[in-house]
Amino acid sequence: MDNIKESLRNVAVFGQGFVGLPLSLSFAMRGCNVYGVDVVENLVKDINKGITHHKEAFEGRTIQEILKEQLEEKRYRATTDGVLALKECNNIVVTVGIPIINGQHDLTDLVECTRLIGKNLKREDLVVIRSTVIPGTTEEILLPILEEESGMKAGIDFYLAYSSERIAEGKAFEEFAYMPTVVAGVNEESAKRAKELLEIVCKTDVLIASSIKVVETAKVFENVQRDVNIAMVQEFARFTEALGINIFEVIKVANTHKRVNLLVPGPGVGGYCIPNAYHYLEPKAKELGVNLDILKLSREKNAKLPEIMVNIMEKLLRGAGKTIEGAKIGVLGIAMKDYSNDDRISPPIEIIKILRKKGAKVLAYDPAVVTEYPFKVNSLEEAIKDAEGIMVLAKQKEFEDIKIDDIIGSLQKGAVIFDTKNLFEGFKDVLRDAGIIYKTI
Repeated sequence: MDNIKESLRNVAVFGQGFVGLPLSLSFAMRGCNVYGVDVVENLVKDINKGITHHKEAFEGRTIQEILKEQLEEKRYRATTDGVLALKECNNIVVTVGIPIINGQHDLTDLVECTRLIGKNLKREDLVVIRSTVIPGTTEEILLPILEEESGMKAGIDFYLAYSSERIAEGKAFEEFAYMPTVVAGVNEESAKRAKELLEIVCKTDVLIASSIKVVETAKVFENVQRDVNIAMVQEFARFTEALGINIFEVIKVANTHKRVNLLVPGPGVGGYCIPNAYHYLEPKAKELGVNLDILKLSREKNAKLPEIMVNIMEKLLRGAGKTIEGAKIGVLGIAMKDYSNDDRISPPIEIIKILRKKGAKVLAYDPAVVTEYPFKVNSLEEAIKDAEGIMVLAKQKEFEDIKIDDIIGSLQKGAVIFDTKNLFEGFKDVLRDAGIIYKTI
């Protein structure tokens, strides 16, 4: 902590969500004086009380423990007062996202944040953009705003850099520290200063790329390749289903090849990053006249996965002599991925909407997700009692301790289980012996 240069001690992080809060605390843990800025007042109030629902941990401590410690040490505080944070800090990190609405990007939040920063920018300040953006955004949109509002020149009067965020939710602290970090600046001095700041948190390589556009583009490519991989394994799953073999076993066998890394199929592609990635490339591709047919097709196929999952469930119910209309279906997991509390762009939520539209009575349980929904219940027992079907859509720690006899005893006779997470695969024979139709993805 004592080795931090004085010029790097004061850090303002704009955006206190799934990226911004653990990043802020990562700086604070290492001795920085951090202001976490967010426009959502209730979020800021909760954070300052030590309340967060993130499922993060680092070196044996939960994010809740780390947050309370840093609040008590007064190295971190959350605020809605961006002007105050900018007055106190000369290192500014932006994690404000670009939402995608109906396939169209919305720069409003990021532009407004940048304008506020520009109006209050001081000479020698460093601005590091860590949002995932359309390639070219930092230099073509944000840089002119900063220069116009501040009346200063980037790279001379203040410094501007871009560094991609590469964390997986649930591993944020670890990956901020040990995932190689890439940065580029509007000039050499900007990149150098940003590298020094990022090295406070990143304990492995901080690599300087040749240009900001390289880092912006690499970040989007990193996410898009996962979208394409997922679309591919979903087609593999339909093939193995028709062939009568288990997709999870096939992937396990294929991945023993040292140059193969297949992902496993699930009920869809969720969260803020991967579903949006193609839409960050598409505007620039159109501008450049570049065709992205494979990427577009993969995105379209993945967007249809919730509908495909419901069709599979409906077929299973018909095979059991049941109809989806009026059927009570218990759903386990509504988070966008396993062991998460994030329900943004969540495939399980989309699946539930389709089920309800078809007339099913859905009761869903997820102990990690705090958002209230009309179909959400407070216990596993309530979700599955007298159910005609179960859909397992996201894993949580609590689900790993479920007793299979409790499942069998709660369901209606001749019920079906569609297990998209392979949670009960080890009990498939027991379930079938009990007269339950069981299917993995």
